Amino acid sequence: MAEIKYEIKETIGSISENNKGWSKQLNLISWNNRNPKYDLRDWAPEHEKMGKGITLTKEELKKLRNILNEMDL
Repeated sequence: MAEIKYEIKETIGSISENNKGWSKQLNLISWNNRNPKYDLRDWAPEHEKMGKGITLTKEELKKLRNILNEMDL
């Protein structure tokens, strides 16, 4: 399997943290030297390991924000 390269350009915020110290974070990340995308996933404390996640363009993130704002929570 090919090595995945990533660079966290900006940490936007943490949503939660589990009892092992992993936190669900929204970050702006460049994957394999490509243009950065917004990324939501679980990270180990020092970002040495990651869980499965989702990446979104700025336009997709705006649409998600609009959907969330319309929800009756």
